[in-house]
Amino acid sequence: MAEAKQGGAIWTPPCEPNYDESKVPPFTLPDPLAFADGRPVRGPADWPARRSEILGVFAREMYGREPPPPEALLVELVEEGTTLAGLAIRRQYRIRFRADGSGPWLDWLVLIPNRIQGMETRGTAGGAPLCENPAPVPAILFLNYRGNHTLLTDPEVVVPENVWSRHSREPGPGQYKLREEWRGQLRSTAVASPLPVEVILARGYALMSCCYTQVSPDVEVRCGDPEELAYTGVFSLWPPRDAACDDNTTAIGAWAWALSRGLDLAERIPEIDAGRCVATGCSRLAKTALLAAARDERFAVCVPNQTGGGGAPLAKRFFGENVAIETAAFPHWYCRAYGKYAGNEQSLPFDQHMLLSAIAPRALLVEGFNSPWFDTYGEFQACRAASPVWEMLGLPGLPPGDFPANFDTSLVGPRLGYVRRGGDHGISGHDWLWTLDFADRALARG
Repeated sequence: MAEAKQGGAIWTPPCEPNYDESKVPPFTLPDPLAFADGRPVRGPADWPARRSEILGVFAREMYGREPPPPEALLVELVEEGTTLAGLAIRRQYRIRFRADGSGPWLDWLVLIPNRIQGMETRGTAGGAPLCENPAPVPAILFLNYRGNHTLLTDPEVVVPENVWSRHSREPGPGQYKLREEWRGQLRSTAVASPLPVEVILARGYALMSCCYTQVSPDVEVRCGDPEELAYTGVFSLWPPRDAACDDNTTAIGAWAWALSRGLDLAERIPEIDAGRCVATGCSRLAKTALLAAARDERFAVCVPNQTGGGGAPLAKRFFGENVAIETAAFPHWYCRAYGKYAGNEQSLPFDQHMLLSAIAPRALLVEGFNSPWFDTYGEFQACRAASPVWEMLGLPGLPPGDFPANFDTSLVGPRLGYVRRGGDHGISGHDWLWTLDFADRALARG
């Protein structure tokens, strides 16, 4: 059995992943168009109730209770200027969630296209012209891994202090902290997920991002760190966790909550059309985007990239990452109730196609890649099983066809799509272009 040594601790997966298709057990998927009591969903009028029922199952059995809305939303514009040779407006906002301004806050970096059609300029900030009365643009929202300063080389972008980071494990002072030397890291071709900021902005989208470990630390068992640290940050805004409950709010639930707070911010920015926003992310933050869009109907488009187990792939397939591994390695991602399905996936009364279906009638594109751990075929099957919901709602579902080849976009429809590629784990240029093309179609922009 494989072992991983990180942070001075050795972690052994409790259950070997299955990579043999011949060993995938027979399974039956619950019907997303049938209520729990067996009644069929007879038409679009029934869907809101069934969707609510589905979200309730995931709250009780997997992702924990959805956190409450904030008491208040206090927005401070911390810094404003231009970037990318004047072609973008850079703004940094700090959001607090209590009326008295106490408690945790989140720092959002917002980049808005400048000098696109319909935009004029006003005044200056440090001698640079800023937008006024633009035609509002859609925004792409995502949480980042290592800090807002990784998106740009701009020295003005703040490196938040006292933010835990699993990517910084060097011994001594400053360990587990966001690092200045990571500034502009996502502008480098040496990283797995370089961010094509210029392309995204030139296509007419704003970008909004916040560091996910500022929301709450992502402390993994395999790192040998105390699990209780995971329930800090924004968790202090909510009632204490109840040790007797199996459905306490989880880290993924908290990160998804934070994405919705970014959408709250978008609603206050006049240059952004908050009704046409995209939730995206990669890996654990793709799970986050998927859950956020499922719960928050204000997201018009969702593009989860390479979610891995506990995201888009079907759990009942028992291929790649499985429930035993997920709950042992990442207990803070899932509520305690989910653990009872470890090694017992066939007893699940739900599966991930139902979470995908909760995004209908809005637009969903699932992006995969060819690592067996991530079970890209299970992602495709989940999309196929969710498709009848869009069709019931009178919308195009997943286009007909078998499991697509790498880079084959024939299964990317106007409202639901699936695409995969070769290469390494991370959001590549291919993934971003597919995201932008899909969002253009879904938002009727091109």
